[in-house]
Amino acid sequence: MRSLFVDTTPLRESPEFRRLWWGLGISNLGAQLTVVAVGLQVYALTGSTFSVGLLGVSALVPLVVLGLYGGALVDAYDRRTVAIAASVVLWLVTAGLAAQAWLGTGSVHLLYGLVALQSAAFAVNNPARTAIIPRLVGPRLLPAANTLMTITWNVALTVGPLSAALLVARWGYGVVYTVDVLCFSAALWALVRLPGMPPEVTPGSDDPSTGPATAPARRRRVVGFRSVLEGLRYLATRPTVRMTFLVDLVAMVLAMPRVLFPAVGVVVLGGGEGTTGALTAALAAGGLLAGVFSGGLTRLHRQGVVIAWAIVAWGLSVAAFGGVLVLAGRTTPDGVLPVALACALLTLVLCGASDAVSSVFRQTILQSATPDAMRGRLQGVFVVVVAGGPRLGDLVLGAQASWWGEGWAAVVGGLGCVLVLGLLLRAQPRLLAYDARDPVP
Repeated sequence: MRSLFVDTTPLRESPEFRRLWWGLGISNLGAQLTVVAVGLQVYALTGSTFSVGLLGVSALVPLVVLGLYGGALVDAYDRRTVAIAASVVLWLVTAGLAAQAWLGTGSVHLLYGLVALQSAAFAVNNPARTAIIPRLVGPRLLPAANTLMTITWNVALTVGPLSAALLVARWGYGVVYTVDVLCFSAALWALVRLPGMPPEVTPGSDDPSTGPATAPARRRRVVGFRSVLEGLRYLATRPTVRMTFLVDLVAMVLAMPRVLFPAVGVVVLGGGEGTTGALTAALAAGGLLAGVFSGGLTRLHRQGVVIAWAIVAWGLSVAAFGGVLVLAGRTTPDGVLPVALACALLTLVLCGASDAVSSVFRQTILQSATPDAMRGRLQGVFVVVVAGGPRLGDLVLGAQASWWGEGWAAVVGGLGCVLVLGLLLRAQPRLLAYDARDPVP
């Protein structure tokens, strides 16, 4: 039975990883409170699903620009220092969200601006934190470590939305953002306790992919735009890693249903903020279940095949969620529709489980098949894809919902995801051949 459950060896063998795991877990909880609260606040101010989707646009540009350049900073400087600096900025932005709520500004444009700043800091912070993990646990324990990080993320996604909905309904947005400020302090504590993480450089070389150079020349190149291009050129030579990015973009851009939740809670399933929180939590509950019972999964070698089937399951589950909404109808019920809500929650649990499996193995392939000197820059691209894809998806499904309703938007998006994935894998079958025992990137 033990082999069925998550492997906790990284927590036992690495005290630094254990502290980071706890600190980021608490911080993730606060972050999810804010994600839900911002969406609810924008919807309360505008009454528009499309306006909620525009939150994704406000975050996308800084995410793309700073994600790519932030990865170059991670490869150039001490990763602990970069992560702490970006985390301080995130803490200040969260304090700004709390301030606007307590002051009652009621400005949607201010919320868009704060979300953009938050996205910019996240784009630097996340590559730094993720590139640290292989240094703490080593290649052997990477699948288990990534699974453990996914569990904390999904615990936050499960508890955070429900808590956010309750806190907003009872005490308002200011309390929610203030709790996030307190939770984020745990991440700062965990990062401060880490040892120094200077970049690994082969003596007399720029990095393993570019040949000899002096150390000062390396630093000048790495922090400039030329270093970003080096990372992109390196990615162009790694078809398997590149495919992990592309298949995730397909899933997130075409079939990320979260932008639909605020409207679904009001005009389809009923229940308002409580239903919005429950739907978001169901996604995370699926991911949490997949992580807890991941013992056998982390020992699989054909990781590309697992990713492909996980994304197929994601697309079909999103389509099933849309089917539930279509059958329920857009009737603005006075109360919750219990049968329809239960069916919708079940489909989203399946969505979350599929996404968690895909996420763990995509991250593991990236970390295993990338040398340390390039890891920050490719993690920067990873952040752009993982965080930017859902933001684009918010816009795509938000627009579709305004055209033909929330239910059909999810149906079309889920089936479109499966279709485009099949075409992509047919054109680029390298991912399906990937074997962790011989990690050819």
